Order: sequence, then C-alpha cells, then structure tokens
Amino acid sequence: MAPKKANHGSIDGEILRGIVERLERLHEQHDAIKADMSEMYNEAKSAGYDPKFIKKVIKLRATDPDKIDEYNALLKMYCNALGVQMQFDFG
Repeated sequence: MAPKKANHGSIDGEILRGIVERLERLHEQHDAIKADMSEMYNEAKSAGYDPKFIKKVIKLRATDPDKIDEYNALLKMYCNALGVQMQFDFG
C-alpha cells in the first residue's frame, strides 16, 4: 500500500498546484490577447475609425438577432411614449 501524501485537511497540493499553474498560464494568455486587442483598436483609431463603434458592432454581431429586435422594439416604445423621435434603418 502506497503511503498517503501529506496534505492540509482534504486539499491535495499537487492537484491544487496544477490548477493554479494552468490558471496562471491562462491569465498570461489573457493579458497577451488584451494587449493584442488594444493594439488593434489603436490601429483602427489611427486609420480614422472610432473604436467605441467597432466594439458596439462586435457586440451586436455576437448578439442573437431576436434579442436585438426585442431591444429595438422596447427602445422605440419608450421613445414614442416620451415623444422622442428615433429612426434606425440598418436594412
């Protein structure tokens, strides 16, 4: 029978270390991706594009079209109730 490894309570140090190290690598990759994205937004800005609208377009492209339609319908209803004129034609 193999001797039990020393641990603190029911924590397996090797498993925890593996998880922490993997998460650290993912954080490093995440930071690198964020830096790349920032560079792309700066490139877009220097080409005359507004990063704020690029971010909005990316968010819209990732959103279910039915959710967008629902959002627009509710926005239109609220604006109409307040007498605010709005017109969007993306078609």
